[in-house]
Amino acid sequence: CIDEFDKMANQHQALLEAMEQQCISIAKAGVVCSLPARTSVIAAANPVGGHYDKAKTVSENLKMSPALLSRFDLVFILLDEANEELDKLLSVHVMAMHSARGSQATRTPTVAASIDDFASLPEGQDQVPLKERLRVRAGEEPIDPVPYHIFRGYIRSCRKLIQPRLSPDAAKLLQEFYLDLRRRHHEEDSTPITTRQLESMIRLSEARARLELRDVVTPRDALDVIDIMRHTLFDTFCDEFGQPDLNRSQNGSGMSKKAQAKKFISHLSRMAAANYNSLFTKQQLRDVVKELGLQIGSFENFIGSLNNQGYLLKKGPKAYQLQTADF
Repeated sequence: CIDEFDKMANQHQALLEAMEQQCISIAKAGVVCSLPARTSVIAAANPVGGHYDKAKTVSENLKMSPALLSRFDLVFILLDEANEELDKLLSVHVMAMHSARGSQATRTPTVAASIDDFASLPEGQDQVPLKERLRVRAGEEPIDPVPYHIFRGYIRSCRKLIQPRLSPDAAKLLQEFYLDLRRRHHEEDSTPITTRQLESMIRLSEARARLELRDVVTPRDALDVIDIMRHTLFDTFCDEFGQPDLNRSQNGSGMSKKAQAKKFISHLSRMAAANYNSLFTKQQLRDVVKELGLQIGSFENFIGSLNNQGYLLKKGPKAYQLQTADF
């Protein structure tokens, strides 16, 4: 578990190696070796400036490498929105915690109906949503939490002893959901839904079965994972207007103003080829933005986003080098 993940910019590269190749390279005191590292990573990060801007992608809000962000199977966006009903329920919950009573908060916010247009459950598989089954309602027996040391041992035993396999029915549900996403959101220049999402769903389904000490992944496990994946994908692809923007790449790691950024990079590429120089000052970049008439809002955020995406490389406080002409 990693808190303040956004403050670990210098350690992101090492973590990327561990998550991508499941090993860590060490070169210290004359010792050079590579050690296996297989673990699950749960991280929490805060947006830049303490406020999440829906007009930007997840990567731009966190200033995190898209390569690292895409290694996470699930990305949840938790927004502190002003809502009188939710604020009241939260205050009741906090007060109940401090008064040693069970929380009376029983309602959860609803998701926009357009999520069904974005991604629907497999046909004929209507079931009670996972969040409804997990909700604690008034009048029910209070939850008796499992002691930490017992829970830790339970998780360790599940991972070591149980190796579940996909049942044909569960595999069919996951495949149908993946193909449906591909069919709905296929575009000429990009397809934001890739096999990485399918592999993530398989891993999560196996983990769901493993928690119940079962050797076979059932259709119920697959449906629960599909329900979770629908919500995470919908949140990360949504723009500031609450509508899915499929121009953003997977896990919300692409550019929020792709067309303008593409036009900007293409123009820089032509300038670099004509002048045999790929190094630009910040003032030159400002002039290009003005010349092209780009509506980008904050210039610093725009350039910073291109830097995070790897199209520009910062060379000192007032200069950037063009890294690639392909956008």
